[in-house]
Order: sequence, then structure tokens, then C-alpha cells
Amino acid sequence: MDASDNPMDEFLQSYTDKYAEWKKGGEFPYSSRVVPVQESFSAQHQVLPHEQALAFLKEARSFALTDCTCRAHYHRCDKPLDVCFLIDELADKAVSRGKARRITLEEAEERLRKCDEHGLVHMAYYQPGRKMYAFCSCCVCCCHDLQLLLQHGRKDLVIRSEYVATTEMEFCIGCGLCVDRCVFGARTMQEERFAYDPASCLGCGLCVSSCPEHAVTMKQRE
Repeated sequence: MDASDNPMDEFLQSYTDKYAEWKKGGEFPYSSRVVPVQESFSAQHQVLPHEQALAFLKEARSFALTDCTCRAHYHRCDKPLDVCFLIDELADKAVSRGKARRITLEEAEERLRKCDEHGLVHMAYYQPGRKMYAFCSCCVCCCHDLQLLLQHGRKDLVIRSEYVATTEMEFCIGCGLCVDRCVFGARTMQEERFAYDPASCLGCGLCVSSCPEHAVTMKQRE
């Protein structure tokens, strides 16, 4: 899709203006990073689904849950709204203002599991200097960075995860469930045959949890 075919609204424009200002200051390598559903943040060990996000929250000094700003603005889908985890200073500030609430790790795990069921992409958000301030579960119809990436070609804003999906074709039954879950267009059905382009995979891992034959796994990128 050509970006000119999809005019940018004021909400998205406000983000592009902010990113341009950050980049001007020389401290803006990217805005967000895709976080895989099925793999650890650390490349050294594998963990169960959702635990990579929980490990991330455990490492934070402070965290709190609030509504996704993008989904609250657009209301284009019925995905869960309270899916955005604020980290450290931002969490403290939001809680003190009544804009976020503290939750337990058990509650966080349940929330993340629900996000996976709804096919949301886990994204870690960064400020200049690469300091992460939030961890959200995002949809393509509302998320500012996913819209800018997929509809306006801003590949400089979103960095892929360290993992890529791989499919054991001898186990694949061509059901197409992973195609429906892939928001980045890496998985398609062409004349009723499954096709996969690993170069388009950003490593979110949603395809792994959708495969009934366990034919899809995540591996570290070369």
C-alpha cells in the first residue's frame, strides 16, 4: 500500500512530529521493539508463553497497568483495552495521578494470556536514549507504531525481535490459522497453499501459539 493512499490523521501525525524531534536530537534509534510471545527476552534460555513479559516486569523497579492510549482513541476493535504496562518513573507518576493501577504478577500473567488469545502483538516502547517506558499489547488497527509501519512504511520506527518463526512443512496441514494470526504479512495462502516469507517476519510469535500441529517454532535470528 502506498502511503499516499492512506492519509495520516492528527493522532498519527502528532507521533511522527515527536519522533522527528527526537531524531533531530540524535537520540532516536527506534520507537518500539516487537517482543516474541513464545521466547524469553534473554537469548540464553527458553521459557513458557507469557513468561518473557513477566520476567520483564519482574526486572522493573515499579510497574502499573493502564488503558492503551491508541485503542482508547480509535475504538476500531473490541480487543482488551487495559493492556498497557507502564514502567518505573512513568508508572509511579501515572498511579499518583489516578491514571494507572498497581496489579500483581499473577494478574499481569492473566492479562497477557488474554492478549495472546486476542492476537495482540507485544511491543516494548522506548524514549530517546533507549530507555523503555512502557510495554503494551497492540493491534494493527489502532497502534500508532504498527499503523505507521504497515500503512505508511515507517520501518525505522519498529525494530524486530531477535527471533524468527520457522515452519516444519512435513507437519503443516495448511489450515491457515497462522496466516490469520500474522499481522505482518509474512504468512499467506496462495491458491490454497501455504507460503511463508521469513524476511517479513518481525518475530512476534503469535503464529506459534495458533498452530494445532505444533509445526511452528521460534529460532534466534542469524
